[in-house]
Amino acid sequence: MKKEIKTGKIPVMLWTTEVEPGAMDQIRNLSNFPFAFHHIAIMPDCHQGYGMPIGGVMATNGVIVPNAVGVDIGCGMSAAATSLTNIETPVLKEIMSAVRRHIPLGFKHHEKPRSKDLMPDPGGKGDWKKEMPVVAREYRNALYQLGTLGGGNHFIEFQKGTDGRIWIMVHSGSRNIGKQVADHYNRLAITLNEKWKSPVPRSWQLAYLPEDHKEGQKYIREMNYCIAFAFASRRLMVETILGIMKDLSGRDFSHNPLINIAHNFASKEEHFGERVWVHRKGATQARRGQTGIIPGSQGNVSYIVEGLGNSSSFESCSHGAGRVMGRKEAMRKLDLDTVKKEMDSRNIIHSIRSHRDLDEAPHAYKDIRQVMDEQADLVKIKTELQPLAVIKG
Repeated sequence: MKKEIKTGKIPVMLWTTEVEPGAMDQIRNLSNFPFAFHHIAIMPDCHQGYGMPIGGVMATNGVIVPNAVGVDIGCGMSAAATSLTNIETPVLKEIMSAVRRHIPLGFKHHEKPRSKDLMPDPGGKGDWKKEMPVVAREYRNALYQLGTLGGGNHFIEFQKGTDGRIWIMVHSGSRNIGKQVADHYNRLAITLNEKWKSPVPRSWQLAYLPEDHKEGQKYIREMNYCIAFAFASRRLMVETILGIMKDLSGRDFSHNPLINIAHNFASKEEHFGERVWVHRKGATQARRGQTGIIPGSQGNVSYIVEGLGNSSSFESCSHGAGRVMGRKEAMRKLDLDTVKKEMDSRNIIHSIRSHRDLDEAPHAYKDIRQVMDEQADLVKIKTELQPLAVIKG
């Protein structure tokens, strides 16, 4: 931990010394949120979000806050190490072309729906469509989006690890089904909070649902379904990529079990002697011995890590490097030719082709090595992954 703030109702523990003003305003709101428990934890990749900063961890008593989970519910990372130790550049380019043909990127979807067998089981003893009305409404559309990457900072990356192996890494979320669930319950929470004359100012963007309220229960079920959908989607993409690699490399190879970790979710956990809802928005779980993934920005190293179970962070760590420039700011300030030359000099097959791609340039993000140094008490590095090629949404 780098700093502690004690000006709110509960303390704030920060694993960074640099916080932008907008994010600091949100941190102050969190520290005065009436249902927040024990303290607020801020990870080193912190930057401003909606209501709660990205890289924030908040535990609550009795309520759940949709904006403290975020609009891309279940967004996270999956990675697998293969037994390959090398891929020639021409073969890698051929693999990338095939990936782009088989995995829709950005706003694109599959032309035909995926099999329902690939979707998470809705479960439940009753009528799941009544228990999860938004999921039910979006279910058919989700069949077309399962196994698609999405846009923004989502990516597929081929990497070479310090273990000598070729790795596959995917960063993606729950697509439109997660956004629809998030938006629906945030709007509902705002309406109910106004009806209940909530003490939480609407300007804080921290509308909440009691966990024992019927709408709170519905949100929890739908949130968990979106988390499962996001994982199923990442798993399908990794399986597709591995199949393409086997076909085009002409080599039969094995791969380790898939590592999966979400970084936009809430879960019921025990901390400091109480069962609480831990909201991680752009933060990942880092229990003692737990394997995690912390990606760098495009063109920089990523890490496979092991959690140290630090109670002060609610057993959490960063979800990545964290932005230092907004998307429009990056496109306004960065020079395309300079960025491209720097990326080319690293011998990385990158995705910066035009001015609009500058929003995902490495320069728009914090230095991942500094981020890792700042959270050395939260995780230990197991494998460093050097990027070979990047596909962006």
